[in-house]
Formats: sequence, structure tokens, C-alpha cells
Amino acid sequence: DFMTVYPIGGAIPARHYLSLLFLAGLWSSSFLVFKVSVVTIPPLTLTVIRLFVAMIILLSILLYKGEPLPKSGKAWFMCFLVGLFGNVLPFSLIGWGEVVVESGLTAVLMATMPLSTVVLAHFFTEGDRLTPQRLLGISIGFLGIVILVGPSVFGGLGENGLRQLAIAMAGLSYGVTTVVARNMPPSSVLGRSVAIMTAGFLFLLPFALWIEQPWTIKPSNTALIGAIHLGVLPTALASLIYLKLIAER
Repeated sequence: DFMTVYPIGGAIPARHYLSLLFLAGLWSSSFLVFKVSVVTIPPLTLTVIRLFVAMIILLSILLYKGEPLPKSGKAWFMCFLVGLFGNVLPFSLIGWGEVVVESGLTAVLMATMPLSTVVLAHFFTEGDRLTPQRLLGISIGFLGIVILVGPSVFGGLGENGLRQLAIAMAGLSYGVTTVVARNMPPSSVLGRSVAIMTAGFLFLLPFALWIEQPWTIKPSNTALIGAIHLGVLPTALASLIYLKLIAER
């Protein structure tokens, strides 16, 4: 995703490097927490809790700072799209997939995100052409992930193929999110974050209630702590950092 946010040869502030590294840490940690929490909290309910926690935190900050929510219908529609493709779909797909898929293999499957992002950006974002340099950068990044996780992770590839495909589709969904976010009209980053979390939460809540009947589950304390962690760090905080980077690209 780094190479779709910044053009080849462009000057990149050091604080953006640090922000991207911090984001990578936040998002990568979520795979393990997902794996632990989804044992006793079904994936849609886990996503609803995650979005609710993030929404409450961001809304509280918004009210404290007195910043506005998006005003135009177009801005709200695009916030809904980011909430759908950036939160609802990937969180739910990853949660469902990680019921059986190991977190290491999840990280490798999610590496489809940069490739899908550059391909989509080539067609839908002005100035983001698919170049050999970008393909080389993505290939090097993917190889780095495999080395870090370990090639042995591919031993489970092909088992539970539908769930693995769901995780890969989550990576594609994140690619769509980046393209939509880059074309959003200017507005408060905090306001957009609140709108995105609210739209995602309200969209998914009826499905979670209908399909999983969360009042019947008995989550462990570890799973609940994991769900709160997912809402605070990889969702609320990461959303603010990500949207700010997009706005300052």
C-alpha cells in the first residue's frame, strides 16, 4: 500500500515512514488477536464489538475537540464505502477464516492487498500508474513476509480453501478501500473516522443479531479483552493514522 500512496521518486517525510511502520505493527498484531478472540466470539459479533468500541472512542474525541462530521451526501456515501470495504467485509472475512486458518498463513494471504491496490489505483486513481518499479517493490515485500513468517506456513495452503479464499478476499477489499479513501472529498480526518465506524457498525449490527444471536454466546475474558484491543488500536487509532496519511500524501 505504501507505493500507491507515494509516487516513485517523491519526497517522503520521515514521520510518514514512522507512521507507516507503526500502522504495519498495529494491523499485523490484529491477526493473532483475531485468532484468539474468534474461538468464543463468532466473527460478525466480534466485528460489531470492534467497530462499536472504535466508534465510541472516536466519537468521544470528536465531541471533546468540537470537530465536525462530514456534511455532504457524497462524503457520507464514501464513508459508508470505506466502512464496508475497509472494516465490515475484511474484519468479518478474516474472523471467519481464522476460525481454522493459522495467523501466519493469514498474514501471507493478506499480502494480496498491495497488488490489488496498485491494480485498482491504476484504473481508478489519477496519477497512480502500474509500473515495473511498483511490481518489483510488491514482490520484494511479499518475499519479506514469507521469510519473516517462514516458508513452512505454506504447508497448510489448500486446506480449508474456502476460508483461505475469504482471507485473500479481505486483502482485495482493503485494496478497494485505499482507492476510495484517496478520492474522498476534503473533510476532518476525525469526522471521517467517526462516520466510517458508525456506518460500518450500523450496517453490520442487524446481520450479526440475525445470524449469530450474540446473546447466546459465552465469550471468555481473553476474547473480550482481545475484542476491545482490536477496537482501540488496530481500528480506532489505525483509522486516524491511515486517513491522515492519505490526506497528506
